[in-house]
Amino acid sequence: MSEQLCNVGRGITLCYETFGDPGDPPALLVMGLGTQMVAWHEDFCTALAQRGFHVIRFDNRDVGRSTHMSGAPPTVPQLLTRSRRAARYSLADMAEDAAGLLRELSAEPAHVIGASMGGMIAQTLAARHPRSVRSLTSIMSNTGSLLSGQPSPRLYSTFLRKAPADRDGFIEHMVGVFTAIGSPGELRDVENVRALAAVSYDRDRDPEGPGRQLAAIIAAGNRTSELRRITAPTLVVHGTADRLVRLSGGRATARAIPGARLLPIEGMGHDLPRPLWPRLLDAILANAERADEGVQRDLSLRSAPA
Repeated sequence: MSEQLCNVGRGITLCYETFGDPGDPPALLVMGLGTQMVAWHEDFCTALAQRGFHVIRFDNRDVGRSTHMSGAPPTVPQLLTRSRRAARYSLADMAEDAAGLLRELSAEPAHVIGASMGGMIAQTLAARHPRSVRSLTSIMSNTGSLLSGQPSPRLYSTFLRKAPADRDGFIEHMVGVFTAIGSPGELRDVENVRALAAVSYDRDRDPEGPGRQLAAIIAAGNRTSELRRITAPTLVVHGTADRLVRLSGGRATARAIPGARLLPIEGMGHDLPRPLWPRLLDAILANAERADEGVQRDLSLRSAPA
């Protein structure tokens, strides 16, 4: 891997990596809560690049090798009451980070693909920086409404449990988390979870960063009205077996974004199982082509004689 650092302004430096031909249309991958860019598996990034994209994956602020912020994460009472007072920054700030990365890499407009919290960041980027987003794919995400996409109550104890500080304990903790939220049955890949957890532990040991990210999600509240401003062709992907962000979150997202298309994937939980990659990659490509067709149509209309 050839990780690089990029100063995106406002005191934030993002760690990123690219795959594929720089001459191809850029695709920006945005990962979720407390999850580093390596969760976009290298093989997934390579496969996406082989479909004609210049792929960019990066660590959000407060995880991995990007800038880590200061300040205490939210307390358990603040989480349970969804207090907005604990937030040190906002989802809009994280979207601004992504916009800055695209700008510094001369990668605008990009096909933007976000998973979970990354989907929220990608949605915010598309709403607030429409010229930066060529197409949007929102995966296993939601609108922030308390009426949809809420987790199973049984998961709260899993997420409120502090991860062990030692490497082996951290890895097994993450296996437990993804056993609870990930795809069930044959789609579950415990060894892949262990490998990802090991790499993540070695790259970043800040236990408070994910909490600060979670505070930003809570502070954003219901973003439905903002999603109605998105103009980029949008694909919403959601697993039918997602217990962390239920399918209703994907449905609400697709309803909120004008012209969005919903792709429910049977049996997928809150993860990206390798057997489902071909279908997901094909859907991302089809949505990107829909965006490109729209651009060509607009250019034809502008060049047509009056």
